Amino acid sequence: MSISIKRLYIVFFLAGIFFIPFNSWEGIKEFGEFKREASAYFFLVSFLLLIVDAGTNLKVRFPWKNRIYLILILFMAWCAISLLINFPEVADSFFKETTGINRFIRQYFVLVVSAVIFFAVYFNSLASLTYKEAFFTQRRIFLWSFVAVSIYGFLEIAYVKFGFYPAYQLLRIFDYFPFVEWDTDGQGRISSVTWEPPALATFLIIVAGWMFSYLLTEKSHWKFVPTALILILTYFSGSRTALIVVLVQLAIFLYLSLRKEHLIKVGLVTLGATGIIVAYGLIFDSSKLVYDVSEKLESLDFRGNLKKNISNQSRFGIQYANMKVFSENPIAGVGFGQQAFHGRHHYPLWAKKDNWEFKYMYLDKKQPMFAPGYNLYIRLLAETGVIGFLLFAYFLFCVVRKSLKMIKSTGEYHRIVGVVLLVSFAGYILNWLQMDTFRNYGFWIALALLLKSPESSTFNKKVVDEVFS
Repeated sequence: MSISIKRLYIVFFLAGIFFIPFNSWEGIKEFGEFKREASAYFFLVSFLLLIVDAGTNLKVRFPWKNRIYLILILFMAWCAISLLINFPEVADSFFKETTGINRFIRQYFVLVVSAVIFFAVYFNSLASLTYKEAFFTQRRIFLWSFVAVSIYGFLEIAYVKFGFYPAYQLLRIFDYFPFVEWDTDGQGRISSVTWEPPALATFLIIVAGWMFSYLLTEKSHWKFVPTALILILTYFSGSRTALIVVLVQLAIFLYLSLRKEHLIKVGLVTLGATGIIVAYGLIFDSSKLVYDVSEKLESLDFRGNLKKNISNQSRFGIQYANMKVFSENPIAGVGFGQQAFHGRHHYPLWAKKDNWEFKYMYLDKKQPMFAPGYNLYIRLLAETGVIGFLLFAYFLFCVVRKSLKMIKSTGEYHRIVGVVLLVSFAGYILNWLQMDTFRNYGFWIALALLLKSPESSTFNKKVVDEVFS
């Protein structure tokens, strides 16, 4: 009975990995920030099965004694302490029909679910596998998920970029699939099975390191395809962040793992992916290609786009306001989850001017959506002060350092895992410069693999030595 339950919660864990990008449906509103996330429902079922299994055999694995996880627990404790320090003011906060205490509970719930409840699922599922099984099983599931995203994404490209109407008809069929409701963003960008282009960008950042790893472990020429697809989908997602982060991830991967002859091959793959993008412009509309490329290059000029790009106005205006909140409360911040209550008093005029996002969303008392922080690190400075920020920064430092140690390890398999994890963590750390939520499944799954106790592996040491020689 216990063995079958264990297998079942691992199956739901793997299903959750597959459904990470599937969040374009409306979801169940009672799930709050997790309502759109199809994977969250699978991870929740897996957690319940884990509890049943733990009640049966009175055993559950958790890295309580691991130094890295203890730092994370200390950070979470400080988040709660920051509320107590600011409790009188938090109790008086009220905006958008929401109290400060209610806002803290919601935001702390996201942190606890991500870093404790779902993390328990990840850690126990991976602890039941050898390193070889854990790595290859996860990568296979990520590949299947990426294939689904790619098929859907290329149909979108055919319709959105080329106006190929049969592709639209095929996309409508996908509406009958679970957790998928397709709609275009109206700006010529693709989102695949995710709910918006930035969400697709986040998924590409999650799987990039795993897809790059095929260059290390496979012999067939097909090993270059996942990397090429990552680059093509990143371009067509229209995400400035993905464009920068994925290229940085690829650069880190190449620097850490590939020999000179591999660099030449990967360079050819990059050129090939670029060639496919260029080909569509030359064959269909060369002027459109020039416009697309120039638009993307121009979009990287954040300062130049500040006044004509509402997204940049909101993003930098909110970050500016949160820095003002931090400057007034540098030690303990204003309390975890409270930045939106205080930041709204510091939004600069240049950010609010002719900006419908502030007027109809962030400052509208009848609109329930709170202004996102758009930067996790600045958010932590504002909400938890320099103490909370330093604790979280030290936690990330330890994560990166352990990944580097794995790369330098003489273990049969640790080096490849270390490369994938470091590339992934680099992506998450950079991505948090433009998003402020802890609801990042890829990060916590990678952390579970990082903290997994090393055991013997049957992975072919000769293959690894050849790659890293």
